[in-house]
Order: sequence, then structure tokens, then C-alpha cells
Amino acid sequence: MPKVRTDENLINKFLERGVDSIYPSRGELKKKLMSGERIKAYQGFDPSGPYLHIGHAIGIRALRILQELGHEVIFLVGDFTALVGDPDKDTSRPLMTEEQIQKNMSEWKEQAGYLIDFEGSNPVKFMRNSEWLSKIGLADLIKLMSNATVQQMLERDLFANRLKKNNPIGLQEFIYPLMQGFDSVAMAVDLEIGGTDQTFNMLMGRELVKRYLGKEKFVRTNEMMEAPDAVTMSKTKGNGINLSDKPEEMYGKAMSYPDELIIKGLRLLTDIPTQEIWEINKKIDAGENPMAFKKLMAYEIVKIIRGEKEAIKAQEHFERTVQKKDISEEDVETVKITGNVPLVEFLRKALNETVSASQIRRIVEQGGVEVNGEKIKDTKIEIEFKAGTLVKFGKRKYFKVEDEIK
Repeated sequence: MPKVRTDENLINKFLERGVDSIYPSRGELKKKLMSGERIKAYQGFDPSGPYLHIGHAIGIRALRILQELGHEVIFLVGDFTALVGDPDKDTSRPLMTEEQIQKNMSEWKEQAGYLIDFEGSNPVKFMRNSEWLSKIGLADLIKLMSNATVQQMLERDLFANRLKKNNPIGLQEFIYPLMQGFDSVAMAVDLEIGGTDQTFNMLMGRELVKRYLGKEKFVRTNEMMEAPDAVTMSKTKGNGINLSDKPEEMYGKAMSYPDELIIKGLRLLTDIPTQEIWEINKKIDAGENPMAFKKLMAYEIVKIIRGEKEAIKAQEHFERTVQKKDISEEDVETVKITGNVPLVEFLRKALNETVSASQIRRIVEQGGVEVNGEKIKDTKIEIEFKAGTLVKFGKRKYFKVEDEIK
């Protein structure tokens, strides 16, 4: 068993950087971490989409700190809770199939592995909640449900908002917080980490741990980071900077952030000292061009995920292709998609479905797509793609059609 460290600087970083709230209190959790006692901590991720993104990285990097301190850390895949689906803001999520879930989670360990270590002397455990949730019988389910009331569930803001709009709420959606809460019981954890959108579910788990195990469970809620389109990052929408993206793609996406999100990005997505970030904030407020600071943010994001060497290459690529508009053959991806194909469908295939159809349509409508130098804004157009056709998507992506016979 690894020795637990009580490095106060690391512990303070865990308690402050990217943190929204800590339950029952920051002071109580610090006391626990400074005690030298080894705790068990986890964050859960439902495989509702195939890509982990930098929003998830906020929590994963927090897990990394606990791993470095010698604590037991679990990366939990909610493969069973995904069958129910965490309630969405406006509508019930469609039930997922086992095949969809397995496909979505197939590369998660590799993606998370950029930030945490699944090997070594204190490896992070990669677990799935189907190990215990799939074995719950009807009697146990009734017992679990007896720990919550309809009134408690309706206190959750998204349920309350749906009632106001007269939008339906599925009964299975009431079960989801209890299932997630039971994960904490099944693993007997001391700490759960998650985004602020998971606060209700995590506090439900805190209550269940008290009732089932008679002990304290701490909760650390992470701040949420918007996607470059200033909307909350989503696995299902695919609008974030994905951990599996190529370094130059990560860098380019980060450069798409609006200026008003630079400081937040530096705080949540980099290791730049807080004092330096506030100095940067003062400079921006004083009228200094924010471009250099946005490039710093993009560089640091890539460095954290892929290392300094790749960050340097990604920055050089951006400066050459976007700022200097120097496009070489190596910057153009070849695709074998020929014939009369709807433009949106072509782009979905060319982008390996890493960008949603709705996002593609929006970029097309905004004039961000060119075919052989001609700007296309019609999202319904069908184009004859043949060998040599050059397609530009956004500011950074170029595709050249190659004959399928080759």
C-alpha cells in the first residue's frame, strides 16, 4: 500500500483550484487529508458519448492530485446508470442500448490515461457500476427508493423547471440519483468529485452513505467550463475540446474561445499560478490585446494533456496555418468520400463523427465552409465530390477527396 503524503501545497490546490463547493466544508476535508489517513475517492462518468473532454479534465486532474498523495482513486464508468440516463434539462434522455454504451466507453481508459495513471505503484482503478447495480433485486430497489421522497426529487431544479413547462418526467429519472448515490455505498467511498450539475446526485449519495454505512462522505463539486461556442460542454453534443483530439485541433479549438472566457480557461484548465492569472486579468481590463493570453491558454491546455513537445508543435501549426495562412500538403487530410453526397453528411464522415450534425450546420450557415474556394451556406445542398475536391471546414480543417480506387 502506498504511503499517504500530507503535502499541504498539493492539498490546498485540490481544495481550491476549479472548486465550486465542498461538503460538509472545506475545513473538514482539509483536516481529513492532512490526517495521513488513506481515503477512497472517485468520479463517475456516464458513457452518453464517446469522447471525454477538458470539462471532465477538471475532475480527472483533481483525481490525479489524490493519486499523487497516495489515496485510493477510482475512475468509475456509469455503464449501468447510462441505461437510465441522467435527466436532461428540458426532456427525458432516450434510453441507451448496451451496444451504444460499450461503443462509447471503448476508448475512455486511453483518453483518461493522458491525465491519470492506471499503472504504477498507486494505479487508478477503472471500474463499472454494472458490477453491483445489475445485481440489485426488486426488494433491494424498494429499500433504496424508500430513502427518498417525491418532494425531494421535485426540489431538483431541472425537474421543477420541467413541471413549470409541463414537460414530462419519466419515473426512471427519479431512480437515477438513487442509483448514482448507491455507487458510493457499494464502493464505500469517502469522497466523490463531480461537476456542479451533479450536486443533487452526489448529495444523495452522501445521505445514503450515512444511512447504509454510518459514515461521512465528502463531496467536491467542480466548476463547469463552457465549450468554445460558449455553451456547456457535452459528450452527446460533441462540442468540447476532446481529450482524444489531435494536439493542433485542441489548440485551435481553444483559440476559438471568446475573449471573456480566457481568464476562466486559465483558472480551470491550466496550472498557471493564480496570482499570474489575476495579473493577466488586470492587463486585459487595462486594454492589452488578449491574443497573447489566449495563445498561452491554448498552449497550456495542450501541454497538460499531451506534453510540452506537442504543445510547441500545435502552437507553431496554428501560427503558420491560421495566422500566416500558409497551408502545406501535410495540413490537408485526404478522405475517400466520392459521389453526390449531402454536404453535412460529407463533413460528418470526414470528421469521423467527432462534430455533431447540428454544429456542422451552424458552421455552414455562418459561412465557415468552402468547397474548392467557394463559400457554401446551404445546409441542405448535395455536392458531387470527386478526386481533387478541396473542402475547408472552419479556420483550420482542410480535406481533399481522394479517388476510392486508390
